[in-house]
Amino acid sequence: MATRTAAQRRADERGAYDAYLATCPARQLLDRISDKWVSLVLNALADGPLRYGDLNRIIAGVSQKMLTQTLRALERDGLLTRTVTPSVPVRVDYQLTALGLSLLPVMASIKSWAECHIEQVQTARTDYDRGTATELPAPGP
Repeated sequence: MATRTAAQRRADERGAYDAYLATCPARQLLDRISDKWVSLVLNALADGPLRYGDLNRIIAGVSQKMLTQTLRALERDGLLTRTVTPSVPVRVDYQLTALGLSLLPVMASIKSWAECHIEQVQTARTDYDRGTATELPAPGP
């Protein structure tokens, strides 16, 4: 039996991830990054570090509890860092890590898509609610 290096074993394990399985860690990550607050926080941090209060002002409608939970979860997942600067009052800055920056193009694209297509979605919702929804043409090749 041939021996495998640790790197080969890790590569094999990564290949075995299947997000369609309920127990797959990748599915847990998909659940995290599909949260609306996560998307908004990551996009808000795209231009650089921000303080908690800045994030709270930028992201309309988020409660302090949800923002705090979201920031903690993203820090735990390695997508952002929290830097505390001792001062009066204490200064806390949040910044995307390299891992968070690597996810940013995907999240920015989703945000942009939503902003560009909201009118079509609203029309479809109205049609559906009236019972007049029609089949949309399939996208071209």
